[in-house]
Amino acid sequence: MAFANFEQDESAPLAEINMVPMIDVMLVLLIIFIITAPLLTHAVKVDLPKAQSEVNHTPPEHIQIGIAADEQIYWAGEPVDIVQLGERMKATATADSRTELQLRADQAVAYRVVAQVMSEAARHGLSRIGFVTEPAAMR
Repeated sequence: MAFANFEQDESAPLAEINMVPMIDVMLVLLIIFIITAPLLTHAVKVDLPKAQSEVNHTPPEHIQIGIAADEQIYWAGEPVDIVQLGERMKATATADSRTELQLRADQAVAYRVVAQVMSEAARHGLSRIGFVTEPAAMR
């Protein structure tokens, strides 16, 4: 077995770190956190009355927006131009921003028209947009 040599040169630097002060500080901090953590909860104990009822969830409505092959835009079946579309989207977003827009675009419509309608919806805060398609015929 090898034992450490107790004959040290006084001019040589000390090569070990004294961990005791760091452990003491850590333990003090731990005790402080253990004591103060329960004081940070500001809960007031209240005995609430009991009632039997179901939660009333009203689903947001949806509005159909159609874009025909000739780039005519329809709001719930009524033809509108882009200015009227913006006004109606603004009114809808003011009433309920959770309203879903269901976009029915003809497959021959240019993408820029669909992007313009989506941009108008995003500008007014309507972010729920669904794309309506027809199912493909089974072979």
